[in-house]
Amino acid sequence: MTTANRQKGYLCMVLHAHLPYVRHPEYPFFLEENWLYEAMTESYIPLLDLLSRLIDDGIDFCLTLSLSPSLVEMLNDDLLMQRYTAYLARLMELARRERIRTRRSVRFAPVVRMYLNRFKRIQYLFEDVYRRRLIPVLREIQETGHLEIIPSAATHAYLPHLAPFPQAVRAQIRIGLRQYKDNFRRCPNGIWFPECGFVPGFDAYIKEDGLAYFFLEAHGITRGAPVPQFGTYLPVLCHSGITAFGRDAEVSKQVWSSFEGYPGDPYYRDFYRDAGYDVDEDHVRAILKPYGAKTYTGLKYYRITGRTDRKEPYDAQRARLKAAEHARHFIMNTESQVRRLHEQHRIRPVITATYDAELFGHWWFEGIDWLEMLFRKMDLRKRNFAMITPSEYLSRHDSKPFLQVSEPSVSSWGEHGYHEVWLNDRNDEMYRHLLKATERMIGLAERFSNAAGILRRALNQAARELLLLQHSDWTFMMNSGSYADYARKRFATHVSRFTRLYETIVSGHVKEGILTEMENRDRIFQNIDYRVYRSRKG
Repeated sequence: MTTANRQKGYLCMVLHAHLPYVRHPEYPFFLEENWLYEAMTESYIPLLDLLSRLIDDGIDFCLTLSLSPSLVEMLNDDLLMQRYTAYLARLMELARRERIRTRRSVRFAPVVRMYLNRFKRIQYLFEDVYRRRLIPVLREIQETGHLEIIPSAATHAYLPHLAPFPQAVRAQIRIGLRQYKDNFRRCPNGIWFPECGFVPGFDAYIKEDGLAYFFLEAHGITRGAPVPQFGTYLPVLCHSGITAFGRDAEVSKQVWSSFEGYPGDPYYRDFYRDAGYDVDEDHVRAILKPYGAKTYTGLKYYRITGRTDRKEPYDAQRARLKAAEHARHFIMNTESQVRRLHEQHRIRPVITATYDAELFGHWWFEGIDWLEMLFRKMDLRKRNFAMITPSEYLSRHDSKPFLQVSEPSVSSWGEHGYHEVWLNDRNDEMYRHLLKATERMIGLAERFSNAAGILRRALNQAARELLLLQHSDWTFMMNSGSYADYARKRFATHVSRFTRLYETIVSGHVKEGILTEMENRDRIFQNIDYRVYRSRKG
């Protein structure tokens, strides 16, 4: 994107999309698979639709999108996409039932019509336009130059806790990079460290694989050595030659916080008031019956209103006006921030705004509308800042002299900013199993340097099971208490499968029937090569 000399800074907007790998072919329906389907319906497909419309309308914008490899694997999975089609059909049936039920309601009939129209649009895009494949659409959008897609670690492991085993950190990174190249037919320039988890030296790992940049939480930059003069307002050049972009606290809180930021506005949709719990069970049976329990349906009829249980009906038109107001406010604040920094420090600051992609549309229903209005209102001829991607910034001739040289500090974007979300008295029992399995996998890769046949299959499956038990999501869920039982069960399952594979590999008695069953259940990373865990580089 071109910028005029009047522009005094840059806005680098980054969305990170990730979900844990959940696939249960052994059951016809599985509630936790809905995490993917909900995110597709409310965040991923609406985001693709938005980006395509902006390009068709000739809107000049740019966005950086990080995709976790576990999410990409699910979006490419035929079984899950087939099940999503059935999920959409149930949603449509529910919306039609609700349209009949609320047809005489002045308060709720318009909301139901809005949902029915949205679901029809999502179904049309998924089936007729995207042909049940979202990744090729993302690849095409990236080719327009408006979108820069980067990978994350293979199964979103919290890498600082794998630091005692460099082979395991490298494996998470390299498997993610290989999958990215297979799907997007190019080499990425940067990477997203899961949870922004960082310890000094991680930049050296990505340098080995030819990457140029990564992202950090703000204090990972501001507590670096030496302390960068301009904080997060300019990227940091690590001693390895890799660049770190620090998250800007001001714009992050404005968009992320439900208490101080936009998502808490009383006119926005209340996420927690869902028809699955509010409406008589007979009317929502179409969506709830397969799971045998009440759950979220995606049909939510109330606005936040305030800190009260007496919620007012949702008004989509009024909420959209609020989103436009907040888009204008964001632009105004960014202009003010850029002007202040430019005048005080004589720099062209880089405001790095990083968010979970699922915030937009799923948690904050109006977030996609807000993004659209932000991009459409950001007429770059009138603003004192330009949108930019990390790769474009680093390629500019005027950016290199303004990189600060520093070694970033230990950090994450979890609560309190360090590692305790993923290691505390609610989840610490996992680590003796996780680290022992990691040590064993490295030993297997060293011992069997060039396996073939069923032995190679078993080693590759052992690598898959290790990656799956390393998901940061399991320890996160145990810490939060939400879905903690499922997290414990999943972790224990992958530890058990890995241990069984390890014992049969070492004893030389791999049973093909059991191995085939494991391969069919956990089909992640079909092209995996267990030798990625060997100590030797390359």
